[in-house]
Amino acid sequence: MRILGIDPGYAIVGFAVLDYSSGVFTPVNIGAITTKAGVPFTARLNDIYEDMVELIDTYRPEQMAIEELFSNTNVKTVIKVGQARGVILLAAKRAGIPIYEYTPLQVKSSLTSYGRAEKKQVQEMTKNILHLSKIIKPDDAADAAALAITHGYTVTARGLGVSTDGSI
Repeated sequence: MRILGIDPGYAIVGFAVLDYSSGVFTPVNIGAITTKAGVPFTARLNDIYEDMVELIDTYRPEQMAIEELFSNTNVKTVIKVGQARGVILLAAKRAGIPIYEYTPLQVKSSLTSYGRAEKKQVQEMTKNILHLSKIIKPDDAADAAALAITHGYTVTARGLGVSTDGSI
């Protein structure tokens, strides 16, 4: 199964394309979509959407795991991230990719068995699971890889196949 993990944002969108088979993850591409500050926000959203469409067309993921939006002290930032998340979800939906959402707590629990794990612990586990020599940079890409791994583990644990509506 090919999983696209997404850590949504409007300045940086982390992504990880991982193949998962028989309990083994193989990295296909891990990186980030970036937008430039000072550019009109609607143009940034358009760039994210177009880059997501290209990413989906290139790698043909079967499922997408994305971080659920969580409350932040800066409401303006949360709203902008929500808008960016919306164009990401639209790109996946239009491509017919089932979408699964995970909270940071679920990701931490899945990778470290401790829901309050530090970011560094999650990054180290991600590196080890993917058999990489160093921690993934930027952090947004590492978070996307952790989301994809969480989804792979969740699918295996629950014996899930591909869902047509993205529900688990």
